[in-house]
Amino acid sequence: MKVKKYTFLLLVLLFTLQSCEKFLEEELVSDVSSGTYYTTEAGLEDAIDGTYSWLKPFYGPEIGFTMTAFGTDIFTNGSDGGHKRINFYDGSFNATESFVNQAWRDWYKGINQANAVINRSAEVEMDEAKKTLRLAEVRWLRAFFYFDIVRTYGDAHLSLEETEGVEVEANRTPASEIYTQAIIPDLEFAIANLPNAQDEYGRATKAAAEFLLGKVLLRRSYTSYAASDDASRAETLFSNVINNYGFELLDDYGDLWDINNQQNSEIIWNLTISKAAVDDGTDAEGHRGHLYFLMEYDKQRGMTRDITNGRPWKRFRPTPFLLSLWNRDVDTRYDKGFKHVWYANKEVSDERGNLVVGDTALFIPGPGKDVNWPEDRKDAAPYVVYTADDYSERIFPSMNKWIDATRPDRQKVQGQRDVVLMRLADAYLFRAEARLQQTNTSGAADDINVVRTRAAVDGMEAAIQITASDVTLDFLLDERAREMYGEHARWWDLTRTGKLAERVRLHNPQGAANVQDYHMLRPIGQDQIDRTLGGYPQNPGYPQ
Repeated sequence: MKVKKYTFLLLVLLFTLQSCEKFLEEELVSDVSSGTYYTTEAGLEDAIDGTYSWLKPFYGPEIGFTMTAFGTDIFTNGSDGGHKRINFYDGSFNATESFVNQAWRDWYKGINQANAVINRSAEVEMDEAKKTLRLAEVRWLRAFFYFDIVRTYGDAHLSLEETEGVEVEANRTPASEIYTQAIIPDLEFAIANLPNAQDEYGRATKAAAEFLLGKVLLRRSYTSYAASDDASRAETLFSNVINNYGFELLDDYGDLWDINNQQNSEIIWNLTISKAAVDDGTDAEGHRGHLYFLMEYDKQRGMTRDITNGRPWKRFRPTPFLLSLWNRDVDTRYDKGFKHVWYANKEVSDERGNLVVGDTALFIPGPGKDVNWPEDRKDAAPYVVYTADDYSERIFPSMNKWIDATRPDRQKVQGQRDVVLMRLADAYLFRAEARLQQTNTSGAADDINVVRTRAAVDGMEAAIQITASDVTLDFLLDERAREMYGEHARWWDLTRTGKLAERVRLHNPQGAANVQDYHMLRPIGQDQIDRTLGGYPQNPGYPQ
């Protein structure tokens, strides 16, 4: 294959994340020449911290939720937003889609930032042990970026050298080689050189590196170029994460979404967000998940938009399939992740009666409970009751995992939540999948039962258990949906396991008619095609 180089029309913008006590926080550094500043110890530290910032344009804003929730079996489109084509899989979902172009661009900016740090570190005089530690962090980050590229686009440009000027050539390296030449070596280096804990919360750790390499090997285990031991190595890595670092599942699934309890015993690694930085505009992205999963409550009887209930952008609504997955008599995960009651925040006097502030205004019984609300009971209630027959692109059960009542005003779109990307329950479910890949259904059931036991209604711990005979890939995907909904996981779960087209056809009516097997990869963006000398090959299935 002819080797070319990737196009970068702009030099990578340098951000620095500086320590405030034990946390990574973000600050823009201007008028800094990377050519000289990176070769000082302070400059190298800032450059490494700045590499973390290239995760933020994807994880937390609309792009990341859109590209991981849309076009799956568990979320479909609400009424608003300009990227529904990603859910519809129609002809307009092509190389011109802006999110497809943006993700590719930002991930390669992160890679180039990492390459600059690695290449220039040789010139920096500093404590060698500390330098090795920082290089382990930045190689972990480079692996993170390349993994996101490969699992999104497949074959892609590979470069481990810094791009310093405008280049108009790019290679198309097979995904198999990107794994062997970049992702896996970087993560093995990170595991060998990262500590169990860091002085600053939010930096990469050995556990985070083992978790990420486990995900990498698990995904590769499904491919035609898998190594024979990918699944067993993944199992070992997830076992290390589960057993060696003192992580513990929280007793209550709902406590995971308490904004005052973010740095808890279940978190392996969070992308940290500073409230001060989002409130003063330094961080222009923040965590915006609080916007996207909410119904149009603010135009209903007794309600107006407020900070507590959120700003509803109505992007993603749960499919009927997702809502069918929980048995709420034994499982708490719907009740503790979705909103049921809206209390009036304005007075109403009409033919239905009077509402004062604090009265129940809206109520969604939710899946399995509609039977208790026939039409005559709904009509007689002093508040509005929405059952499944009432659901639409504007009215639907609202996911509440990311709600952020700490925003300074009701219009503020940037939130302060950390972005949860690695947690212990996820490690158990990944280990269960690695065990299933090795036909160890008994071990997989054990891991799934750990997660299900935590989710059980009090007194129903035995009733929620499964057996080895229950464990199939489809059951495991259902379990991941019950546990991980809305957490930047689903599209990658379905593409990893080869189940995307099958499950969209079964469970997402808006995407079912158009989804094809080639949608397992996103299209290469038009920006990359246009800016590469001679063009850049498009992924199969998409218009060239």
